[in-house]
Amino acid sequence: MIQTTTRVEQLSHVTERIPTFVAVGSFDGVHLGHQAVLQEMISEAKKAGARTAVLTFFPHPKRVIQQMTEPYYLGTLDQRVALLAKLGIDLIITHPFNEQVRQTRAATFVDELCRYLDMRQMWGGNFALGYNREGNIPFLRKLGEARGYTVQQVDTMVLWQGERVSSSRIRRSLLERDLVEVNGCLGRPYCVSGTVIGGKKMGRTIGFPTANVDFWDEQLLPAQGVYATYARLGEERHLAATNVGVRPTVNGSAVTVEAHLLDFDVEIYGRTLHLEFINRIRPEKKFDGLDALKTQIAADVAQVRQLLASD
Repeated sequence: MIQTTTRVEQLSHVTERIPTFVAVGSFDGVHLGHQAVLQEMISEAKKAGARTAVLTFFPHPKRVIQQMTEPYYLGTLDQRVALLAKLGIDLIITHPFNEQVRQTRAATFVDELCRYLDMRQMWGGNFALGYNREGNIPFLRKLGEARGYTVQQVDTMVLWQGERVSSSRIRRSLLERDLVEVNGCLGRPYCVSGTVIGGKKMGRTIGFPTANVDFWDEQLLPAQGVYATYARLGEERHLAATNVGVRPTVNGSAVTVEAHLLDFDVEIYGRTLHLEFINRIRPEKKFDGLDALKTQIAADVAQVRQLLASD
């Protein structure tokens, strides 16, 4: 039987009230730690014949509470939903986080989970919910005695290279140019997606045409530089040399993400391109002219082939 996932945009949009095991949180990145909690919940729900659900907040609570404006996310909301669905979650609720939700008392929020989902178990790690994070584990467990649910706090601490996996660690590693650590904590390559849009076509004039990706400006990009990447177009996957930066040789200023797909010469404007970042080749730098840039890109392409040849 093929597993299908239902997605709704807020809790009150859930139409079927059946016994449900639910995990509540932001799940930004859906990293190895998140995966461990959710896989254990799925296993236990199957034994109990219960539905599995994830209630994930968007925007991230920190962006509302701390009024953050700089890039922060480890992927788009659609990417998050797709990753959760791939794990086998039955119901995904992309609940809005706003001032009203921020002010909601924990008991009220729990009552809504019980009302719309028939929540039987709440899953998570070291989490809290509700106004001022009053809904900590002891609070939620005591409330569960009256509301008919239990709280399953997963104590499994997922480590990578001896350190706990977390979204904040991944963000730090991105800024520190450590893609090996980023991908290790995620359990997959870091991905930046977007529609291919028109650019200045400078790459084509020097023999290395690039796809200019209209990325989401709230996502945290890898540090500026040139990367060995995989470029996915639907079911196709191509090797690519991808530049993240301002293109100083041609006096650029705004940050762009441009990928040169190797051995590929097809018009792809308007299509969605997914770039999977495997390794950083070098920092971005300004060259003396286009000839020097062309020589360097040729060397970059050769290095991409070498790095990704075994895959």
